[in-house]
Amino acid sequence: MELIRFVLIGIVVIAVLVIIASGYVKAPPDQAYIISGGGKKPRYLIGKSGVRIPFLQRVDRLSLRMLSVDVKTTKTIPTLDYINIMVDSVAVVKISNTEDGLAKAAENFLNRDSDYINDMVVNVLEGNLREIIGGMRLTEIMNDRKTFAAKVQENAMTDMQRMGLDIVSFNIQNIDDDGIGVIENLGIANTVAIQKNAQISKANAEKEIAVARAEANKIANDARITSETAIAEQNNALALRQASLKTEADTAAAKADAAKGIEAQRQQKAINTEQVNAEIAKADREAELKQKEVAVKEQELDASIRKQADADRYAAEQRAQADLVTRQKAAEAELYSAQKAAEAIRAKGEAEAQAARAKGIAEAEAMDKKAEALRKYGQAALAQQIIGVLPDIIAAASKPIEGIDAINIYSTVGGEGEGSPAAGVTSMAPQSIKAAFDMVKSVTGVDLADVMRADTYDAKVNRKVSIDAGGLGEVADAARKVADAVGAAPKADGAGQKGAESE
Repeated sequence: MELIRFVLIGIVVIAVLVIIASGYVKAPPDQAYIISGGGKKPRYLIGKSGVRIPFLQRVDRLSLRMLSVDVKTTKTIPTLDYINIMVDSVAVVKISNTEDGLAKAAENFLNRDSDYINDMVVNVLEGNLREIIGGMRLTEIMNDRKTFAAKVQENAMTDMQRMGLDIVSFNIQNIDDDGIGVIENLGIANTVAIQKNAQISKANAEKEIAVARAEANKIANDARITSETAIAEQNNALALRQASLKTEADTAAAKADAAKGIEAQRQQKAINTEQVNAEIAKADREAELKQKEVAVKEQELDASIRKQADADRYAAEQRAQADLVTRQKAAEAELYSAQKAAEAIRAKGEAEAQAARAKGIAEAEAMDKKAEALRKYGQAALAQQIIGVLPDIIAAASKPIEGIDAINIYSTVGGEGEGSPAAGVTSMAPQSIKAAFDMVKSVTGVDLADVMRADTYDAKVNRKVSIDAGGLGEVADAARKVADAVGAAPKADGAGQKGAESE
């Protein structure tokens, strides 16, 4: 009994496993499996597995592959501007993979072939295509096919979703006006317009190129001028720097030459000193040598001639000593001469510097004294300068009558008084002098008549005239020269005057 029970249990388990295995399904990614029946809501499997209950549920399949549909208008369709056209387009559609879309597609296309789906799509899209064409102008359709296709796709989206379909893409293949020629003429117009725009664009481009070239030439010219200016400035700076360096080099060379001269003198002095020392050392060595020779001779000589040797040695020593003294004196003399020459050069430089400084001080003092004199004597100095040229002025005024030897005057008026013609001629020079004196007094305030009488008793005591000897002494001398010039003026001939009177 127990064995029978185990066998029955095994049979039941195997039967269950067989049933489960027979109900196992696995959907590929490009198909949707629809498990329905058993009083349950349909299940949709896409790219995954599931189990159906055998004998109670069924499995149906919908292809999710894309479907290309040719949508062509069967007859011409008028546009918004009443131009009849025919449109050839291609739409790519597929069954929606959403649960709602699959449910609608199952209702509409389950167990239907692709031709049936194609016919449904063509009918829907052609209607929407007619609707969009009627709301657009031909130029809009021709110039912007992408917008035209987008409008058709957007307008048909709702109808397609109701059928459980998605529009993947919608493209316009061809637009024809059924031989009317409008599209061709529109193309010609567009071609002309494009050519016109191209020519305008070309002209504008050439203008821009010319402007850009001119601007580039200007920039290049400005850059060249800037560069040349910079080069000129750098050359100028280089020349100035070279001049400055040359000046520094010349100064350094001059200092080096001066230092070289001083160093040469110092070295020469050292050489002279070394020479003197060498001579002294040489003399010492010679004396020492002489002494050694004498010692040797002393050993060789007999006692009979020792006195003669002593005498010779003494003479040699005296000669060496004299020679040494002579050389020392000569060296000291040369050293003294070199020191004196150096002192003379230094004294000369100091004297020249002192002379230049004294000259500058003297010129400054002279200028100060001249300024002080002009400030102190003022008008007197001016009067002196004016009076200095008065003799020349008066001599020039007397020049017209200077060469007259005699004057014959014929007049019915006799006498020698002031009203006589002779008196009028001879008074020309004194009148010129008086006019000159008056001019000096009006300009400088100095009365030359007082200057000329400044040393008289009447001027100093009675009239209290005081003239500073340091300031107006030269003025008085010049005034006296004027008086001398007056005395040299020519006189009228008395005989001639008497002759005139007699007549």
